[in-house]
Amino acid sequence: MTDTRPGPGLTAPWCTPERLALQQQARRFAAEEVFPLANRLDPAKAEMPGDFIERIAAQGYFGITVGAEHGGLGLGTFEYCMITEELARAWMSVASIIARAQGMGTQIGDAAKREELLAKSARGQWIGAAALSEPDAGSDLAAVSTRAVADGQHWVINGRKRWTGFAKAADFIQVLCRVREPKPGEPRAAGLANVVVEKRRGSFPEGVTGRPIDKIGYHGFTTWELQLDNVRVARTNLIAAPDGTAAFKSVQKNLNVARVHTAARAVGLARAAVEDCAAYLQKRVQFGHPLSDFQALRFTLATMAAKVDQARAFYQQVAHLIDTGQPCVREAAMVKLLATEMAAEVTSQGMQLYGGNGYTTEHQVERYWRDARLTTIFEGTSQIQQHIIAERLLGKETAS
Repeated sequence: MTDTRPGPGLTAPWCTPERLALQQQARRFAAEEVFPLANRLDPAKAEMPGDFIERIAAQGYFGITVGAEHGGLGLGTFEYCMITEELARAWMSVASIIARAQGMGTQIGDAAKREELLAKSARGQWIGAAALSEPDAGSDLAAVSTRAVADGQHWVINGRKRWTGFAKAADFIQVLCRVREPKPGEPRAAGLANVVVEKRRGSFPEGVTGRPIDKIGYHGFTTWELQLDNVRVARTNLIAAPDGTAAFKSVQKNLNVARVHTAARAVGLARAAVEDCAAYLQKRVQFGHPLSDFQALRFTLATMAAKVDQARAFYQQVAHLIDTGQPCVREAAMVKLLATEMAAEVTSQGMQLYGGNGYTTEHQVERYWRDARLTTIFEGTSQIQQHIIAERLLGKETAS
């Protein structure tokens, strides 16, 4: 990965000199620092070192959407996703780690502490892990059973969480838990709250134990199943009040951005497959000709590239809708569905174009495929996105 020129992917009306400069900077960082690290750490399933996290922070990528008054870049979802695509082209795990800041875990009631945490988030000193899913509550987050019980000035949390990436290395764990049962007539999601569990990097807080989940891809940080036993947290560390469905709606709102962010990650992975295949087909010779001379392979590559550009245009459109405050639950679900399924298909085709070499760890295309396959699952499976889209098309949205 050596091409650090601006582009592809910024066209009218999205192209501005500022965005082009930001894209070029991200592309250079991805090519020169992220890609070599991925090639070294991914095969070993090793974690990103702390000094590399600091280099990401130095680029400002943990505070892309944090206001400039707090030390962030003060930019929107569009720029966040544009940078994400560049990072994912080199290693999806780095494109993912930046989502664990961006002001996450700062929306607490204490105004002074909130200001302090926003500044730390922008500097990459307040990086979190989201503990949403449970062994029996994945797509159905309203079924969360982890409990937080008030005890004086503290919450006491008990339960199990699954798929909590970066939990041990993080500065905090944001735990979705139930603080009361729904009242008669309320939806199941009533009574949920997000609670911030502060901790030191590299260790779990008192009462939390973890079991690593062995994944086939998405390396660079460990994903954990957590057990929480009488974990005490200050009452002031509540993010969303348990009245009504505020916490659940907050999660849903954040998922709109997360789904467009995932679409951008998917586009970066698929683009990586296209770019690597274009180089490989011109270098690999069979029957006295480079593979790029064979029409079937040329046309496959052309179709792959067209699908990548199509998905990019869609995620940029939806990111713009978010930045301009327009409702886009349906569109966010659509772009997440289409971009991730595209990435799984295109990276698989990329492996096919490499032939037997694609089924080795000697080339990066197998990494793109392993990571792209996950994008169809996390932040809501493809089937959940289809459900969301269908409900809005048919006017049958149901309260959770």
